[in-house]
Amino acid sequence: MYPRSFHYHRAGSLKEAVTLLSQLGEEARPLAGGQSLIPLMKLRFANPLYLVDLNFIPGTSYIKEDPGVLRFGPLTRHAEIENSDVVARIPVLHDCAAGIADVQVRNRGTIGGSVAEADPSGDWAVALMTLPTEIRCIGTEGERTVPLMDFVKDAYTTVLAQDELVEEIAVKIPPKGSGGAYLAFKRAAPVYATASTAVQLTMDGDVCKDVAIALGCVGLTAIKAKDAEAALRGQAITEKTVATAMEAARAAADPQSDMRGSADYKRALVAALVKRAIHVAVRRARGEQVELSPIYA
Repeated sequence: MYPRSFHYHRAGSLKEAVTLLSQLGEEARPLAGGQSLIPLMKLRFANPLYLVDLNFIPGTSYIKEDPGVLRFGPLTRHAEIENSDVVARIPVLHDCAAGIADVQVRNRGTIGGSVAEADPSGDWAVALMTLPTEIRCIGTEGERTVPLMDFVKDAYTTVLAQDELVEEIAVKIPPKGSGGAYLAFKRAAPVYATASTAVQLTMDGDVCKDVAIALGCVGLTAIKAKDAEAALRGQAITEKTVATAMEAARAAADPQSDMRGSADYKRALVAALVKRAIHVAVRRARGEQVELSPIYA
């Protein structure tokens, strides 16, 4: 099916883009990688009258390392992040970028578009939730910075106004002795995951000094598994503490039954993913090079 007709506008800057969005009103949509919007338009689930193309705006695709912070431009492609030597030092981010769909999607899709879409089955919100992350936004009334935890409000809903765009994503670099892992379970590379998890922890010897655990595809938004974190924080990583974290993650999940599996199946699945991700994160925190990729079944 072809999308309904629309008017195309090519923005030369982010300021021009937000001005266009303001002038054109509710019928306008920004176009970044288009990996979510274009399929919706083809199915006629989305029918914007105007498209504002962001892809030709200079200086919007970058990965910059500042003291203690990693900065991503909104049009930075998943493939750029996957192949970045800087990002490779934060494995939870590399795992996420490398596991998104297939090569074609990773070459077109953008981190800014993914975060702004707030798809409950998306990858980036889950991985970024395990690190202190801020979203810098730009609109007709100026700029503002919003913590990721406050940015996503509901499924497909963020704090962005109709004439606002993501300008930059800033991620705090974890301290030494840290390790992370992002793991998704899916039927095939191009499809959304049935369940996913991200784990980021800092070890002090055998004791987990700090930890963040997030769950994906098992709720209307990515879920911060706070009770699972509490089960590990300040504790040695043992079979018992991991099992407690697994059960807490299972309880935190709020999935819906669908073609990918029943709600009970997804709860059991996300608990198993948390267990595997914890063990990989611990090994990485100790300096081991551990390869991790999505599980296909």
